[in-house]
Amino acid sequence: MAKLGKRTKAAREAFAGKENVTVEEAISLVKGNANAKFDETLEIAVSLGVDTRHADQMVRGVVGLPNGTGKTMRVAVFARGPKADEAKEAGADIVGAEDLMETIQGGTIDFDRCIATPDMMPIVGRLGKVLGPRNLMPNPKVGTVTMDVKQAVEAAKGGEVQFKAEKGGVVHAGLGKASFDEAKLVENVRAFVDAVQKAKPTGAKGTYMKKIALSSTMGPGVTVSVDSATGN
Repeated sequence: MAKLGKRTKAAREAFAGKENVTVEEAISLVKGNANAKFDETLEIAVSLGVDTRHADQMVRGVVGLPNGTGKTMRVAVFARGPKADEAKEAGADIVGAEDLMETIQGGTIDFDRCIATPDMMPIVGRLGKVLGPRNLMPNPKVGTVTMDVKQAVEAAKGGEVQFKAEKGGVVHAGLGKASFDEAKLVENVRAFVDAVQKAKPTGAKGTYMKKIALSSTMGPGVTVSVDSATGN
């Protein structure tokens, strides 16, 4: 068995016996033990009582975090003409049509969010097998297939987070940096949990929000009281 590093051992000792704590206590623990040489991300994992194999139990959505993510978001936009100009003016990093499709097909995916105008979807549709598994496929349900590319680009750049339940019904997201003020991280966590709560699908039965855990990029996780996270 590999020997634990001093930082890892200290973090695990600090987290020992801590379960179902308040959001505030969890963030204090995570921040206090985020000791990597870079600014770690506060990560959340929400385990939901859904079976994503059924369409009426799929969970997906988008939320604008009140304090942003602290991450520089690179945005690609599929658009032509005036809408392409609008995207560039709004701060999009990459704008194109067939040329962008060919770049992606060639294996270059240098962006974190992909937006498209509706007329571009026949082109974007050919990239489903590439963009889909990376959760980058534009989708009208989360506002990334739209004629209002200016608003979509600005939202992506401003700290908007998309989420989608993965196999097993778990939703993951990064909600800010360990260097953020604790109160701002608490606000981000509650905003995200509220968005997931509101995205509850019609087919969900029984307990919807089963477990919530917070961690830093390199640190151990701590479970959070669902009532504390939802404000109940």
